[in-house]
Amino acid sequence: MTAGAVRQAPPSALRLVRLHAASRRLPTAVALLAACAAGLRAALFGPWDAYGALQLPLVFEAGCAAVIAVTAGSPFGEPERATGRWLPFLRLGSMVALTALAVGVLSAAAIGTHLSGGFLDVLRNVAGLTGIGLLCAVAFGGPLAWTGPLVYLLAGVYGLYTDWHPPTLSMPWIWPARPPHDVGGALCAACVFAAGMIAITVRGARDSAGA
Repeated sequence: MTAGAVRQAPPSALRLVRLHAASRRLPTAVALLAACAAGLRAALFGPWDAYGALQLPLVFEAGCAAVIAVTAGSPFGEPERATGRWLPFLRLGSMVALTALAVGVLSAAAIGTHLSGGFLDVLRNVAGLTGIGLLCAVAFGGPLAWTGPLVYLLAGVYGLYTDWHPPTLSMPWIWPARPPHDVGGALCAACVFAAGMIAITVRGARDSAGA
């Protein structure tokens, strides 16, 4: 490889990352995640009873997961397929980065307020909900990927409801209803997140042609 080719490699890699981010509307996704964090921040100053205080963060966590899942697919398909071996890394890197950003901004939004469940609850819920969204992106495509986190939100809200209105749902796969330090709930969320990340990395979101 010539010295000129070596000098051109970093710009080419950066250009590929930039084009991938643009095709997945990542700047818009970052803005929407920030909006979710701002909404949570404003809502946390409201008067909530214990039941409402537990449900409130879950709504914004599901919103963040829905945003991340939708960005897994591109409205133009995947032109990066021509890049061969780099496409899975682009998929994985963008999804991990957005998930970490969502956890970070939601946690930061709660500084100085009382966030039920704290950081561990945010981490578990965002990761698990994002995993559900990514699995939906692989199965149904990016435009419909938001349905998974929002449908699961209903299950989570009902699980929290049963904490006050027995019989209580104690299954670990309804992790939002479990305490933040619950190992079973954390493992279920982690497994779903890992499955979603593996599926989106290897397969990618289903495009309009059903590829």
